Amino acid sequence: MGKTVQLTASDGHTFAAYRAEPAGKPKGGLIVVMEIFGVNNHIRKVTDQYAADGYLAIAPAMFDRVQRGLDVGYTPPDMEIARGLMQKMNFADAIKDVEAAMQNIASAGKTSIVGFCWGGSVAWKSACNVRGLTCAIPYYGGAIPAMIAEQPKCPVMCHWGEIDQSIPLEKAKQVAAAHKNQTHYFYPAGHGFNCDERGSYHAESARLARTRTLDFLAKHVG
Repeated sequence: MGKTVQLTASDGHTFAAYRAEPAGKPKGGLIVVMEIFGVNNHIRKVTDQYAADGYLAIAPAMFDRVQRGLDVGYTPPDMEIARGLMQKMNFADAIKDVEAAMQNIASAGKTSIVGFCWGGSVAWKSACNVRGLTCAIPYYGGAIPAMIAEQPKCPVMCHWGEIDQSIPLEKAKQVAAAHKNQTHYFYPAGHGFNCDERGSYHAESARLARTRTLDFLAKHVG
């Protein structure tokens, strides 16, 4: 189980993060970027699992910039709240929070980033703009097609859903074609397929994506 810590970004903004430590010496550090629902039960479970896999993992509460302590589920009212808050966020601030999280786990050595949904877009943006990241793993980042011209500075593995109603398959394939030097996987699943608390959860795709993610981390981080 992890614990909540407080971080300070370069602009002075203070915010919470859920930090989970491995049992032994960390293989490296891993930033886990939330969906639009806050550092909720699902994201804490994901962070704990990566710690169990041997990584010093941290999930920054990025929406603290617009609403502190956001922790909601996946009901229609939750979706409405979360989408409204997302509209108030910007990627420039998200990058500042990623950098603060990166500093917090610097003692673990090489640092990577994984993100889901909105967090997947943050992971891509970080790969293109944050110095020192070893690799990035975006899951179904909806804003990535709009950032297709940006060039990652580290290896990236993208996980896409073939029936994602939030990201047209054509757009995802355009990203893959424009960035052939990066790794792209497509799954017979929809948006949020990794989350076992959502109706779109697809167990087989989630398992395969996780296996590939761990292999990617082992290759680039340790």
